[in-house]
Amino acid sequence: MAAVQVAIIDSGGANIASLRFALDRLRAESVLTTDPQLIRNASHVILPGVGAAADAMSKLRDRRLDTVVPQLTQPVLGICLGMQLLAEASQEDDATCLGIVPVIASKLTGSSRNPVPNMGWCPIRVTRSHPLLDGITTGSYFYFIHSYALPPGDFSLATADHESEITAVLARENFYATQFHPERSSTAGARLLQNFLSI
Repeated sequence: MAAVQVAIIDSGGANIASLRFALDRLRAESVLTTDPQLIRNASHVILPGVGAAADAMSKLRDRRLDTVVPQLTQPVLGICLGMQLLAEASQEDDATCLGIVPVIASKLTGSSRNPVPNMGWCPIRVTRSHPLLDGITTGSYFYFIHSYALPPGDFSLATADHESEITAVLARENFYATQFHPERSSTAGARLLQNFLSI
């Protein structure tokens, strides 16, 4: 695959190294940045995140990226918390998010069988055909770690089960997102990232 300039938005989260290594393996050039011009000029943009939605949104607002991201026209991929940031809001600290996908992130319901946070390998259920999921089938396992999630809806491409069904992958226009971490999800995760870079 030819080199792709990927802007990884620095929203203050950790664990960026594994994402950059995964992109390196796909021979995709990446840069971690908060520079609006670099982000606008990149061929692809990734919005990763760990931690709390309100804190991440505060960092995006401080850098004026809360207005930049919704206006992007190239492919954008939200990962984990990055998926929730694409929503209208999150129940976590009543955070107002980017409003790209008209849903609200809610806290997972836990049980002895399904504790919160949901952490580990879970299979997905593909609900809609899409180039992002080319070569990825129902039953493919991905690595999840999260306490909040988006409900299934019109923009869901795949779901996963916890105490209730949640969105695992979504797409709206040029915005895509995964609740799981593709960079930690072995062969299936690498395939999804490759698919994203091919869009």
